[in-house]
Amino acid sequence: MNLCLFLPLALTFFGCDSNDDTTKGSQDIQLNFSLSEINADQEEMTTGIHVSANREWSVYSNEEWISCTPNSSIHPEETVQVTVGENNSFDARKGSVVFRSGKKRGIIPVVQNGKPFNNEHSAYVPEGYSMVWNDEFESGTRPNTQTWSYETGDNGWGNNELQHYIDGSVNGEDLATVSDGIFKIIAKKIDGTVYSIRINSKESWKYGYFEARLKLPSGKGTWPAFWMMPKNFTSWPEDGEIDIMEEVGYRPNWVSSAIHTKSYNHSINTEKTNEMLLETAQSEFHVYALRWTKDYIKTYVDGKNIFTFNNDGNGEKDTWPFDQPFYLKLNLAWGGNWGGAQGVDESALPAVYEIDYVRVYQTNE
Repeated sequence: MNLCLFLPLALTFFGCDSNDDTTKGSQDIQLNFSLSEINADQEEMTTGIHVSANREWSVYSNEEWISCTPNSSIHPEETVQVTVGENNSFDARKGSVVFRSGKKRGIIPVVQNGKPFNNEHSAYVPEGYSMVWNDEFESGTRPNTQTWSYETGDNGWGNNELQHYIDGSVNGEDLATVSDGIFKIIAKKIDGTVYSIRINSKESWKYGYFEARLKLPSGKGTWPAFWMMPKNFTSWPEDGEIDIMEEVGYRPNWVSSAIHTKSYNHSINTEKTNEMLLETAQSEFHVYALRWTKDYIKTYVDGKNIFTFNNDGNGEKDTWPFDQPFYLKLNLAWGGNWGGAQGVDESALPAVYEIDYVRVYQTNE
């Protein structure tokens, strides 16, 4: 904890309304504080601010992560306990504690550090790559809609899928939840309809190393995926698709990667793909990754290369449309041409697809 302490300050106020001093008697209001700023590390902390005043005052913060006790007093001398909640983000944040007495305002800034980055599960990041984007799912109870957007509907998505994608919840049931640092996508049958989640990153990238730590659902009919589509999409497969990880429940623990282009796609039996058996894909977390450069696309499971697709260098979009920004996608489908190729087993529902983190790295080149 790093707390910035100052000697008691004989200040009438740190900030005020524009008409403070025109209010009758406001010049006589005194508010004195023992701190001028609170600086905190990532962990939760509580510190006291000694307040002296010559009339009743109140204190509050507009930030949910800052609380004050007591929140008012009529005593000339009082100590306010300010609690700054744990910051589960990697980003620093700013807020303030605001004292009010009549029209007077006393504002004490609060600055809190983000948590130190834990690189424990990123041992596979190539040398020379630096993180440019990530979501560790360490705060809130739902995915951050400033970071992710939902795709919704029940149109089969070109694969005759059976689920209806929703924007987080339906009939009071949350199917996109965040708790204990894990984002869970849940496929569940509710009132005769199977609902699930398909979520996209709002940011897009051209080239990079993309990594997610995932635990896959089980049951015949499940079809989880971690994949990418072009930001400026006009048509499939001309604009390309990158499947970093897919698995279907009737072939448990067989994880695959693929690309789709006009020349190479499953609809004309020319799809470029490869798979590997990962015995604990459904029972343990594993790191699935893509390294995408101007020369090749390679995918990995726990650092092991399972699929490579090289740029043929001909400059033709039909074979290499992968020279534009793509965004990330996570979803759990139910049934469909591949997921339901051997039928579905509704006793597997609700099915849960777990995401520990998603991270994006790029080079300076």
